[in-house]
Amino acid sequence: MAEQDPKRKLSWLAKIAPGVRKMVSRHTGFAGNLWLKDPNTGEMVYQPDLEQALWVTPSGSHMRIGPAQRFAYTFDEGLHERLPAPESPDDPLKFTDDKPYRERLTAARKATGANDAVAIATGRIGGTQTVVLVQNFAFMGGSLGTAAGEGFIAAAEAAVARRAPLVVFTAAGGARMQEGALSLMQMARTTLAIQTLKKAHLPYIVVLTDPTTGGVTASYAMLGDIHLAEPGALIGFAGRRVIEQTIRQTLPPGFQRSEFLLEKGMIDKVVHRKDLPAVLASILGVLTAGRATAA
Repeated sequence: MAEQDPKRKLSWLAKIAPGVRKMVSRHTGFAGNLWLKDPNTGEMVYQPDLEQALWVTPSGSHMRIGPAQRFAYTFDEGLHERLPAPESPDDPLKFTDDKPYRERLTAARKATGANDAVAIATGRIGGTQTVVLVQNFAFMGGSLGTAAGEGFIAAAEAAVARRAPLVVFTAAGGARMQEGALSLMQMARTTLAIQTLKKAHLPYIVVLTDPTTGGVTASYAMLGDIHLAEPGALIGFAGRRVIEQTIRQTLPPGFQRSEFLLEKGMIDKVVHRKDLPAVLASILGVLTAGRATAA
């Protein structure tokens, strides 16, 4: 069935309030950034209410959020200091598919205001000085490329320098194809960075958010000392359709969702977004008990 033209839907309302047509984005499907569709129910949710609920809809859908919101929700009173990520080559392979990779980077940077898919900050969680890395799915699907790999290593080094735990919020479609083997190398490099944390006896906590897939799942996303996940998060390596076509079987309902992985022992706890700061504070307090942390 063909999709109805949004302009026709609004024709009667536009006659009453001509400016309403300008309030509707054909890309997002909600009016003037004031209304957003609940992916579970299709109902429209008022954005100020959604913001107050930490971007969790009334049906319980945990919407994807960026680093600024994640830092504000996670650190004590939202107080934190951003840490710079090392610079890396923008287009090491001079890659072009239907458009040059450099153009894709430029568009992603313009849309998000970020240089790449990861952001790093330090602050206190439940009083424990902590380094936090957040993957931004809005930046090219949070894909793991050279810059993201360098960012992860920088976060691990910052944690070691501060004698602080590292908490990583994952959200990625996997490796960044435009960087080829250089992207795949980041899986090994981030794994080695985790080993430096272990040698320093520092906690490494992973919070899996929707979605966490591909090479990220196959590396640092599943190497934490403790794995938490937000409700309903898609977590896996290959997609459901690919797996079903490969094994020629129908997968069970909820396959690759956080609740399914909890049932199968792949993660330790599914935590609502509003409860994450308290749960992290409790875990970090226990794992760092008696250890002095730098300011």
